[in-house]
Amino acid sequence: MMPFHMGPWEIGLILVIILIVFGVGKLPQASSALGKGLRAFRQGQHGEEDEEETPKAKKKVTKQVAKKTTQSKRKASIT
Repeated sequence: MMPFHMGPWEIGLILVIILIVFGVGKLPQASSALGKGLRAFRQGQHGEEDEEETPKAKKKVTKQVAKKTTQSKRKASIT
């Protein structure tokens, strides 16, 4: 059974209206933003917001440390 008792014609009409409003170029951006918003909402309900941000910060720090380490090794091998 379809939600809200909508048939295929009603769903098709809604999709056409969405396509007209957002356009073909903006449709992937709009759907991506909608997906990210829903994901953030679900994570907020479960309290997983802090867990996701921590690994990203560690990766950035690791890359910066790795760059500094390789640069210092290059300087040491030159001198």
